[in-house]
Amino acid sequence: MQHLSSEMRGCIDECLRCYQTCLSMVSQHCLPAGGKHVQPEHVRLMLACAESCRTSAHVMLLGTPAHEHTCRACAEVCEACAKSCEAVGDMQECVDQCRRCAETCRTMAG
Repeated sequence: MQHLSSEMRGCIDECLRCYQTCLSMVSQHCLPAGGKHVQPEHVRLMLACAESCRTSAHVMLLGTPAHEHTCRACAEVCEACAKSCEAVGDMQECVDQCRRCAETCRTMAG
């Protein structure tokens, strides 16, 4: 990863943390909690966020300029996921991680 800037490495790390957080929260927190935590729209958004983060990290690791597009989309999905998690409640870890990821992705999108 030496060819990547420290800014890009930081964004990759945030994306991978967000990927891990969203998947873990949906499977280990939302599913057992039930109720509004498992509303289809919320679960789909969390899964889309995880996948968007994984894809953005992957594209940055490839070192192509396409990362600007994936990071822009990732930032939007992460922000939407943070809002959904905030509305559902009792998901602050996910809210915080999604917002950190959105911020770094906006920077990488330019």
